[in-house]
Amino acid sequence: MAFSRLLPAAPALAAAMWPVLPTVLLGTVCLLLMIGLSLVFPDLGTWWTAAGIIAVTVAAAYGSHARLQRERTLIQVRLVADAAQQVVLSPMPRRLGNFEIESLYLAAAAEARIGGDFYEVVDTPFGIRLLIGDVRGKGLPAVGAAAAIVNAFREAAYAEPDMVEVARRLDASSTRYNSAFAPDGPLERFATALLAEIPHGGRHIDILNCGHPPPLLLNGKGVRVLESATPSPLLSLAELIGDHYTVDTFAFGPDDLLLLYTDGIAEARARDGEFFPLAAWMRRQPPTPPRELLTALHRDLVRHSRGRLDDDIAALAVRLRAP
Repeated sequence: MAFSRLLPAAPALAAAMWPVLPTVLLGTVCLLLMIGLSLVFPDLGTWWTAAGIIAVTVAAAYGSHARLQRERTLIQVRLVADAAQQVVLSPMPRRLGNFEIESLYLAAAAEARIGGDFYEVVDTPFGIRLLIGDVRGKGLPAVGAAAAIVNAFREAAYAEPDMVEVARRLDASSTRYNSAFAPDGPLERFATALLAEIPHGGRHIDILNCGHPPPLLLNGKGVRVLESATPSPLLSLAELIGDHYTVDTFAFGPDDLLLLYTDGIAEARARDGEFFPLAAWMRRQPPTPPRELLTALHRDLVRHSRGRLDDDIAALAVRLRAP
């Protein structure tokens, strides 16, 4: 009696894992088994149980079909996300001349590959140029704006000898995109960005900061926060507050390690609300290659936030190898 009442559950469980045809076949086997049991035990209530098996099998077959359709849709969405990732975050070379470069990206949106943070590194006639930034918002609504800024940087970084002109072209591209695709809600869409240029031989680094968290420089003397004397306007806001851009120059020598990051790292919270102490964490790090630095950063960020990220995270680590 107990065994016969469990038979309708078999096709229901199979629908969670199997395709439609094996689910229907299992339901058919259960139905035949129930009919066979009724020949030995006439008092099992065969017709009620058989009707339950048939009904559950039909429902399970439909559920299996719907599950497979969702899985196919999810696969297509992931393929589109991968294509979008290639547009916004193209594969980055880990070595450009004497420079070692490593990147880290974590999207806060569940199951997302990309978000509103962006970065790019290009080798130009003017030196190694880096871009990192953060579009206001998360997930897919911010991806288009990030792609517009990154694509503008890829063109302007090779064509403009002056970083101020590069920043103006990024602002113009961001403004055009926001005009064509207005953001949802009353708030304006804008982006913070940081441009950096390092000559091929090192010696110094030029930084143009458009409202972005300042980078950190680690060397034998400790950690230095590369604060800009006069921050430049955020992207898409130059028309409102003026396009007065300032480039700051800092020393950058062999074996110096530069960390560019977005505010998702500095504002990662523990359960008690404590922010991730990035500068103090950086001071504790030994001289290490960029890849090992970002691996340790990723590990300690996840540990600090207990795996719960409230914002997208992006970081670039750059080191000039000694000749």
